[in-house]
Amino acid sequence: MTAPVSLKKALWRGFTMKCPNCGQGHLFGAFLKVVDNCEVCGEDYTPQRADDLPAYLVIAIVGHLVVPGLLAVEIAYSPPAWLQLLIWLPVTGLSAIFLLQPVKGTIVGLQWQTGMHGFEAGRQRRANQDRVATTPVPNLISKELAP
Repeated sequence: MTAPVSLKKALWRGFTMKCPNCGQGHLFGAFLKVVDNCEVCGEDYTPQRADDLPAYLVIAIVGHLVVPGLLAVEIAYSPPAWLQLLIWLPVTGLSAIFLLQPVKGTIVGLQWQTGMHGFEAGRQRRANQDRVATTPVPNLISKELAP
């Protein structure tokens, strides 16, 4: 029997780009292409529908980090515009690229753990497997049910 995965753990496993179910298999086959199944536990990821939400979240996160930095540098040092562009365009672009895959993994982990879209069938299957694993088995020696 396996303990159910908490929301926090599923989100963290998704952020680290691992399978939310087992935490060992890779969640991505390519940069933003989610694998169909986990190579370790076989969990099905075809129902995931992350769509545009990861991009929106990355834009909001990067914007909230870069804009205050840009304004602080502008107020403190007042560098020329070309220098601001030279600094902040790469910072913004690289931050967005490096955050996009972990944020998408987090969204997939959220969908998986909460049973959104087609993940509900897998969630019910895991619950049934856990229920079957916890049913008492007759003890043939003492004719009593084992705990």
